[in-house]
Amino acid sequence: MRTYLKIKSPWSQLSVFLLAYAGTMILTSSVAMLIMMSKGVIISGKRGMDAFDLNDPAVVSLLKWIQGASSIGIYLLTGMIYAWFSFRHRPIWFLGFHKPEKTVFYALALGLALLSFPLAGWLGEVNQHIPLPASLISAEKDADKQVEAFMKAGGTTGVLSNLFVMALLPAICEEACFRGSLQRILIHLFKSPWLGILVAAALFSAFHFQFQGFLPRFFLGVVLGALYWYSGSLWVSILAHFVINGVQVLVASGYSKTALENASIPVYMVILSAVLTGFLLKKLAGESWMTYAKVYEVDAVNEYNQFLS
Repeated sequence: MRTYLKIKSPWSQLSVFLLAYAGTMILTSSVAMLIMMSKGVIISGKRGMDAFDLNDPAVVSLLKWIQGASSIGIYLLTGMIYAWFSFRHRPIWFLGFHKPEKTVFYALALGLALLSFPLAGWLGEVNQHIPLPASLISAEKDADKQVEAFMKAGGTTGVLSNLFVMALLPAICEEACFRGSLQRILIHLFKSPWLGILVAAALFSAFHFQFQGFLPRFFLGVVLGALYWYSGSLWVSILAHFVINGVQVLVASGYSKTALENASIPVYMVILSAVLTGFLLKKLAGESWMTYAKVYEVDAVNEYNQFLS
């Protein structure tokens, strides 16, 4: 039977992925800059977010939709290019856009997304004590300014637009890029599902260039990676990713930045979160049939690798 792969070497697949990522990053950034220059929203002589009038609703709206378009142009397009070059047929299917064999995976995704919050929050507190270069802290403050400006959009319309741009689009696009593409390649390279999941989660966190939140984002990347590997469906990890992002958007919309920064996670909640997260991950693995050998050590489509990109 003919192999389902156009490119069999994981190193060659990684090369395609990295070239696609670099190309879409350059193209998307260039188009975004041209749009902002044509709209005259860049303040001359200023840098970072100080180059924009974040008190102007029109400027904030433009920045918000540019961010949404960038998610599609960089992450989703990278995943699509990788799939098109790597698979002989049905590239979107093999990227992971299909339902899982068991609906219980959706319930596990919801449980993991919600119950992992206290542990992720505690990791965020730990992360704040890690010294970082001034340049990285400055970039982080720029990102915070943009998020704060987005959150000022009041009313139902503002909250819904934030959920779409900051929760739904990143969930779909980033999962296609980091789980459907990169994680698959890394598992093949390392011949180890969990090593591939861990490295993909680390790169997922690093590529956000917000290192004051590296640890919680890495942890959540591991959870999302496990959901994708064991379920074989991107929709499962997308659901969890959307819930995680969506809860953060809704909480940030209802509370001031100061209140959120001063919040502290009780130790018992962190311990309970860790225990329940571990239990659900074990349950997730128990419901799955995925192993490295069943998915990767065959050339033809089989009952296992047809459900995993």
